[in-house]
Amino acid sequence: MTKKLIPMAICYDFDGTLSPGNMQEYGFMESLGTTPAKFWLKSNAFAQENSADFNLAYMKRMIEDAHSMNVPFNKEAFCEYGKSVKLYKGVESWFKRINKYGKEHGIDVKHYIISSGLKEIIECTSIGKYFECIFASAYIYDANGVPCWPANVVNYTSKTQYLFRINKGCCDINDNKKINSYVKEDDRPVPFSNMVFIGDGETDIPAMKMVKVNGGHSIAVYNSAKKGKKDKAVKLITENRVNFVANADYSAGKKLDRYIKFVINKLENDYSIIKMEKKIT
Repeated sequence: MTKKLIPMAICYDFDGTLSPGNMQEYGFMESLGTTPAKFWLKSNAFAQENSADFNLAYMKRMIEDAHSMNVPFNKEAFCEYGKSVKLYKGVESWFKRINKYGKEHGIDVKHYIISSGLKEIIECTSIGKYFECIFASAYIYDANGVPCWPANVVNYTSKTQYLFRINKGCCDINDNKKINSYVKEDDRPVPFSNMVFIGDGETDIPAMKMVKVNGGHSIAVYNSAKKGKKDKAVKLITENRVNFVANADYSAGKKLDRYIKFVINKLENDYSIIKMEKKIT
């Protein structure tokens, strides 16, 4: 008889968490002939002037800039941009390595993206195939396959709803019935205590805090090559918003790798204790 594995979900932001930059900076902005600083300054200024969501503003800006510069802007182009996205050291081998370690300890590790970036780009990165669900911003396409309107937008507060979707095993963002139905905590596919959230910035704080207060583990990663990033991450520890802080190096044996393996070990031991207690009673 096959032993039933314990479910575990590792949830990631993308930009600044798995990749050192924003995904739009790889390919798209280069095609426009602009710099990230100029693009985001213009996009954020538009959002502030119009009391608009910053993510909706950048999605609008991308459409308008692509049209004005006659830059390819469709699913095929997004896929090409995804292929050029740079990742932090160790990310490429991370998923197979952690999955293997999990199975060796009776844990079924699944990976999820919760990002304000574009789903179409993330899907085509070299690691897109490893995610159970990708919750991210996305476009509606016209008859010619060109983006014409936002289909979904993920911001810092809405990130928390996707944790509940993972908790209840609901990847379909249009399935409001399942997500709002009552399910006993013990019957949910992935308890919050079996979740890890990995993020890098202020937009991840609500999700980080939510996982932490519900018994899971939240990790703030930082780019050691950028001045001040470590201090901002450490501040989240002092504010009791995360459990752990690490440089965004996903290589085997590094701090982040070791911590996740400790969490897997803890889950294995916690379930062993519960099993023993049930036998005693």
